[in-house]
Amino acid sequence: MLFSSKYLVFPFVLIALIIGGFASSNTGDDIWYINLNKSSLNPPGYIFGIVWPILYILMSISAYLTFNDTFRLFIAQLFFNTAWSWLFFYFHMPIVSLLDIFLLIFLNLYILRKMLNVNYVAAYLYIPYLIWLSFAFYLNLYIVINN
Repeated sequence: MLFSSKYLVFPFVLIALIIGGFASSNTGDDIWYINLNKSSLNPPGYIFGIVWPILYILMSISAYLTFNDTFRLFIAQLFFNTAWSWLFFYFHMPIVSLLDIFLLIFLNLYILRKMLNVNYVAAYLYIPYLIWLSFAFYLNLYIVINN
């Protein structure tokens, strides 16, 4: 066989990385964010540049492994994920972005539940994303409360 379906995971990864790059680019000025009161647990900026590509790769592999069962939900969660960056950084709407990430967490819990019924590997690869979203929710909530 000249072409194997196992290589189809690469377009998933590439598309997710492109969407992630789009979401994090051109999201407004840094002065607003720099001046916010942030949690002492807020990681330095370069950590986000390391963590997000890893999470997008893991998410993409999970989506690929459960394509028929979760693809539409995966696209919906990418929309909410991208919207969060714009709501928070460009529009400076931390309360609305907090609502967005709250919905994003519940959508991803539903996706995880579906993945558990289809492919345990996909589900386990998805867990770090949910952990990071929960941490991001905490950071966003801290900003809402303290600013």
